[in-house]
Amino acid sequence: MERSIQQYETDRQEAVRVAARLILASGTTTPRVGGVGECTIHIFDDPCDIEDICQKMEEMAGIKKSWAFFNRDAAMLRDADALLIATSLRCLNDPADINCNMCGKLVCEYLKEEEKLPKDQDVAFTGPLCTFRATNIAYAVDGMMNQARHLGIDTGTYWSVGAAAMRMGIIPRDTGFAMGMAISITEKSPFRDIPKNYADINQRSMTDRMINRLWPQFRSIYS
Repeated sequence: MERSIQQYETDRQEAVRVAARLILASGTTTPRVGGVGECTIHIFDDPCDIEDICQKMEEMAGIKKSWAFFNRDAAMLRDADALLIATSLRCLNDPADINCNMCGKLVCEYLKEEEKLPKDQDVAFTGPLCTFRATNIAYAVDGMMNQARHLGIDTGTYWSVGAAAMRMGIIPRDTGFAMGMAISITEKSPFRDIPKNYADINQRSMTDRMINRLWPQFRSIYS
């Protein structure tokens, strides 16, 4: 019995790794405006890497009141099996040169001359950004979510994750905007039906999570 349970957990973790790469593939091939490659997608499936990102999010939550929800996002991310981060590489320094005016400037040349926000602790994204290029990331995220739905994978999408990853320097340095997608293959989605103060009332310790991963039948008790 113990061997079959351990095999189930091994297979479940392998399913996470396969699903993450299929989701990456879908996000990569989703059509972009003009078919230009300006988004990248990065997989983090090592629990230690995910924990590092969670700690950075909690650190950022204490910087200003409007970021307090980062704590809740971090609590959910700790219950994820893997994390994918989609980046927008050209919105920071390479406007689309179509003079769409979405950034509030009359022509793209004015945006190029605009002074960027300083890299202060309370600045998430050092805009102004090319809005047209930044919103192009939505195509990638939509492709990722669509694939996850087809695979039956539970997901949660967070800009707080992208902001933390950028601050940690673990994604390309030219990233102007990033979004994180957490995925889970468990009986109950950790990203749904979450109370507002989830970070405070979530009693599942790191030890609990280890037990849940080693002994899948406990998950129904601890959820």
